[in-house]
Amino acid sequence: MTALLRGLAGRCPGCGETKLFGRFLKVVPECSHCGAPVGEARADDAPPYFTIVAVGHIVVPLMLFSEKTFSPDLWIQTAIFVPMTLILALLFLQPIKGATIGAMLKLNMLKMDVG
Repeated sequence: MTALLRGLAGRCPGCGETKLFGRFLKVVPECSHCGAPVGEARADDAPPYFTIVAVGHIVVPLMLFSEKTFSPDLWIQTAIFVPMTLILALLFLQPIKGATIGAMLKLNMLKMDVG
């Protein structure tokens, strides 16, 4: 759980001391503090998939609630929920990728064991 939370916070899942990302989604090759090979993590499609699931579980109920309660016009719903979906996806993607890398490190899918 510690490795997941450290990755979620954008820190090295191994030690929690250094930043996990050099740019928005670019993982640093190796932790400068503990030497964890976080750059070797091949998260691939998992972070976008988990992001879609998380954002969908927020946006869809809000859309259904607003439709059932207020019945707004389609353009109003579009003006609200399209930007909300994009913003939430961008906010969630990096933390979810960090948590995925933390899980990979904890599950020994990389070459270093996390205590």
